[in-house]
Amino acid sequence: MNKLPSLIAALALAVAGCTAPAVAPEVRAPASAGKSLASVAARTIVLHDFRLQSGVVMKEVTIAYETYGKLDASGRNAVLITHGNTSSFHAAGRYARHQAALGVNEDTRGWWDDFIGPGKAFDTDKYFVVSSNMLGGAFGSTGPRSTNAATGKPYGPDFPDITLVDMVAAQRALLDALGVKHLLAVAGPSYGGFLAFQWAVTYPDLMDGIVVVVSSPTGGKNPQAIRNIVANLEKDPNWNGGWYYDRGGIRATLTDVRVATLKAYGIEQQLEKQFPDRAAREAEIRKRAAPWASFFDANSLVVQRKAMEFRDHEKDFGRIKAKVLYVLSTTDRLFPPSIAPNVMAKLKAAGVDATYHELVSDRGHNAGTQDALKYEPALRAFLQRLESAK
Repeated sequence: MNKLPSLIAALALAVAGCTAPAVAPEVRAPASAGKSLASVAARTIVLHDFRLQSGVVMKEVTIAYETYGKLDASGRNAVLITHGNTSSFHAAGRYARHQAALGVNEDTRGWWDDFIGPGKAFDTDKYFVVSSNMLGGAFGSTGPRSTNAATGKPYGPDFPDITLVDMVAAQRALLDALGVKHLLAVAGPSYGGFLAFQWAVTYPDLMDGIVVVVSSPTGGKNPQAIRNIVANLEKDPNWNGGWYYDRGGIRATLTDVRVATLKAYGIEQQLEKQFPDRAAREAEIRKRAAPWASFFDANSLVVQRKAMEFRDHEKDFGRIKAKVLYVLSTTDRLFPPSIAPNVMAKLKAAGVDATYHELVSDRGHNAGTQDALKYEPALRAFLQRLESAK
């Protein structure tokens, strides 16, 4: 297998020089007191004349999203969920019908289903929860695979450069269209944490709190990481300068990308007991990588990585008015707990009300979703604080 150069850094802004923490002991997760949503539906909305931070105006932008619960008359009981770099907006429940066109099958449980639903931390009997696919993504929102009205063909590598500010601006436009006036919280893992921080500094008055999980406020600033991604993708014979849509795609290379990403997230350690044989373990990882590789758009990897190139929310901590819950996993190699003291000290120095929770887990970067129930009490307590402060 080809080695993917600097892929961990490219996909997760890697924390340079960090060593892998020791594997944490298993902690039994509490049983959820809530109920799973019986069915959810993917929806889309079209934004017109959407102006990017660069000044480019996109005539039409589609945003794919899901909602759970009901918006109250005040429009202020809403929670925004932001997803990870290679993930989708399908955060809770299961689809009532097959929606493969958006890349999610009806049997797929939402990645934060442990948190979202009646009686759960994000209680849909109380909150109106919105989860949207990021601008530039691969799951229904306008991105490189979308048709460029000017050409009638996919944008491909001609998709305009976007920023995290553009992504949250698109989310705000969606919320405005849905009638949301104020957010109780913005919450997300990994890349979703970047967006939660971006929300807090761009729209400081629009939310009471942010929940940042297995993530960090700084990173990017490494053009070589972007070049590494492109250099790896262009090894595929179908790449064609990023114009691979009519050539059958680059599934084999994307499978390699996904395997490397899963390994960076700690999947080898998770599967070691179940698959002690290295070859069998590798086969299982590749099996798990295949569905993602069959749908995700390679150009979205590039676009999303470029969007976080100038990410530095620490310099804007003074703008944050929201309370912050910051959660890191003990075995996450991408954003290890060793970064927490510095982040928390800078938040405190900026006068931000911030709480840190260390998640004891053996699931590495995936702990933010796969071990969600282990930090559910901390999340519930945080949300209660936000409600009490109103």
